[in-house]
Amino acid sequence: MGKARSVGIGMDYSATSKSALRWAVDNLIEEGDRIILIHVEPPKATNTRKQLFEDTGSPLIPLEEFVESNVSKQYGLTSDPEVLDILDTVSRTKRAKVVAKVYWGDPREKLCDAVQDLKLDSLVVGSRGLGLHYYKKAKRRR
Repeated sequence: MGKARSVGIGMDYSATSKSALRWAVDNLIEEGDRIILIHVEPPKATNTRKQLFEDTGSPLIPLEEFVESNVSKQYGLTSDPEVLDILDTVSRTKRAKVVAKVYWGDPREKLCDAVQDLKLDSLVVGSRGLGLHYYKKAKRRR
């Protein structure tokens, strides 16, 4: 076992972000790694924690706290049983440390900020749903 890594996973609870999470757990995460679930809320979101952490993003929220619905609501997040089950399983089976961090703003910018702020070794995000069908359609237009 090498040095534990920090792996960020962009999460908006869409089907593609859940697929990215499953892929990372199955193919990338090794024993002892740290998984940081990165949420980016819209800049106009209003919740109790945004006022405190809008500039820097939230503190890291351990899985044990994140699973509590009142904690998730304070950050304006959805509690998704499927995501929580995947995270709980990987924390037990691979002894991965799971935390979450919330940013507010443009997801493209904030995900890039997260790579630097959190010193991530990898960042995994879903595909926007533009799969093979989109590629074939774009190719026909040429």
